[in-house]
Amino acid sequence: MPELDGFELAEIIHQHPRYQKTAIIFISAVHLSDLDRLKGYQHGAVDYIAVPVIPELLRAKVSVFAELYRKTRQLERLNRELERRVVERTAELQKRAEALQRLNTELTRRNQELDAFAYVASHDLREPLRGISNYALFLLEDYADKLDEESRGHLTALRRLTERMEALLNSLLHFSRIGRGEFPMTEASLDDILARSLELVNARLKETGVEVRVRGPLGSARCNVERLVEVFTNLITNAAKYNDKPEKWVEIGVQPYTPSSLRGEEQEGMNGGPSAFGTSPSVSLPREEQETTLPVFYVRDNGIGIAVEDLPAIFQIFRRLHGREEYGGGTGTGLTIVKRIIERHGERIWVESAPGEGSTFFFTLSAVENEEAETKN
Repeated sequence: MPELDGFELAEIIHQHPRYQKTAIIFISAVHLSDLDRLKGYQHGAVDYIAVPVIPELLRAKVSVFAELYRKTRQLERLNRELERRVVERTAELQKRAEALQRLNTELTRRNQELDAFAYVASHDLREPLRGISNYALFLLEDYADKLDEESRGHLTALRRLTERMEALLNSLLHFSRIGRGEFPMTEASLDDILARSLELVNARLKETGVEVRVRGPLGSARCNVERLVEVFTNLITNAAKYNDKPEKWVEIGVQPYTPSSLRGEEQEGMNGGPSAFGTSPSVSLPREEQETTLPVFYVRDNGIGIAVEDLPAIFQIFRRLHGREEYGGGTGTGLTIVKRIIERHGERIWVESAPGEGSTFFFTLSAVENEEAETKN
């Protein structure tokens, strides 16, 4: 090669667009120093062989580089395909996210409209209903001597029905108010909140002979104090009401629970019994998955319990599992209100129960670290 050497030829080859990635093996009988080899590699060589050449070795090297070239091209094709799929998948996920956002916005709007309707309907219906009840009372008082026994019975039944309807409307109005307006949160002692709740239900507990067991201290949490008093009051009242045991008790406490174990609508309970969540199984956990434990508060009783098939219905509004007058009656809104209050805290509530063995209602709250909690732990 009188006009150019192999180094210059390799440079010319790699300048051509088609051969920029062509593998070049240098074979030389003259330039055999380490500097020559380094210069060859700098000009794009993949190998540098000295004369005499061993044919089998050369064929093996060429085979290796040819296979490496094929693998590289295959990897490039796979990368391009992967990038294409990533772009398509990202666009699809973006569309789904936008659709989900639209659905969430529409659901929020409809929920607000439903709350507004419930508020207006329950508020406006109470006055005419109270008027019907009052007129029935006037008839009973002013015309009692002119009415036969059957007519008086009808008027008495009318007053009883209007009173029940008013109770239902009051419950609906209260339920809608919980979901509307401000929901102030503050750091508060759960032991103080529980003490207020027990004071409110003290007369009923004494009347029914229910023993209260507090496994404290409960610590502190960020919550709406008045609404959480209502949560404890409702749960303790239910525990006392739905109990037919000779020795009745209700236990209130707190225990750690791992978020990763809270999955699905039904699962094996902490004590082996069935459970039901107070939220839909499609709803994600209130917190991101993490290894730390959440404080879970519970209200447990040894009452009549709940059948497995009835667990999904217990948080539905106006849904009673027993006759209207059984176990002291009621409107069937207590647990629905409790569920809404807990959800307005951004938390969850669920129940574990078995017929004849009692029930345990669990709910999570955002705990506040304090010295008392640290001492307990």
